[in-house]
Amino acid sequence: MNRRIFTQSFALAAAAAAVPEMSAVAAGAAVRRLQPPFPLSVMLWTVFTDIPFEERIAKVAEAGYSNVELVGEYAKWTEADFAKANAARKRLGIKIDTTAGLQNGVADPSTRAAFLAEFKQALAPMETLEIPAMIALSGNVVPGLSHEAQHAAAVETLKQAAAMAEGKQIDGQPVRILLETIDSEENPKYFLQTMTEAFEIVRQVNHPQVQVLYDFFHEQIAEGNLIEKLEKNIDLVGLIHVADVPGRHEPGTGEINYANIYRKLVQLHYKHVVAMEFKPTGDPVAALRAAKDMVMSAGAA
Repeated sequence: MNRRIFTQSFALAAAAAAVPEMSAVAAGAAVRRLQPPFPLSVMLWTVFTDIPFEERIAKVAEAGYSNVELVGEYAKWTEADFAKANAARKRLGIKIDTTAGLQNGVADPSTRAAFLAEFKQALAPMETLEIPAMIALSGNVVPGLSHEAQHAAAVETLKQAAAMAEGKQIDGQPVRILLETIDSEENPKYFLQTMTEAFEIVRQVNHPQVQVLYDFFHEQIAEGNLIEKLEKNIDLVGLIHVADVPGRHEPGTGEINYANIYRKLVQLHYKHVVAMEFKPTGDPVAALRAAKDMVMSAGAA
């Protein structure tokens, strides 16, 4: 943390100490006023999994974040559950920037209709929770189908999904579809394993509402060379996920130089969300605060 950020954070801490009744959530809100160079979020599946949803997002607010991302946690919610979640996140100043959880992938032509129907159905809870982006997976390799055929299927499915999303907005933002890769160590059967091919697919789709989720954890394992691919394809990047290699832990625990990556994102004027998707090695609130401090330091450099 550089001196300016340290001084500001120290002043906030002193103010909190001077007002004993200042809650942890209020302290987190004060910290959030020190704005990072791009929006930060927390992929919620990685933290606070043993407590109710409303308490989970309160912990995120305590750590100083204004956004969370979901993986379809709302799939079995009742109307009352949606209302309760919306009331809690609005009270805490939390937005849900992205969700995932579609069961069908885009690279199997035999399940294209199922994917499109599932995406159409997902728009309703996305509107209720004001979530403007959906993560799409490729699905696994299809036995007997060539790699080229699955690549082409992914392009066509995403084109049709883009047509469904054309012009739609949620919370004042265009509805976006974000294509994700998964490395072969995590899922050796997964079709789309490299960012190189993900960028090729999205360029061929050629629609502003279809972008790439650049997951540095997966790509470091798959191919590496993270910054060069970022520089060449920044126009296609609609979301970034952060975790270190090995272990999927917080930045600074492994081999990825996240400080350099954050500085490069600032240089490239990246303005979409960067989401923490790591498994903390210690206290989750402290780990999330430290991860945010790293971003703030890079932005102030």
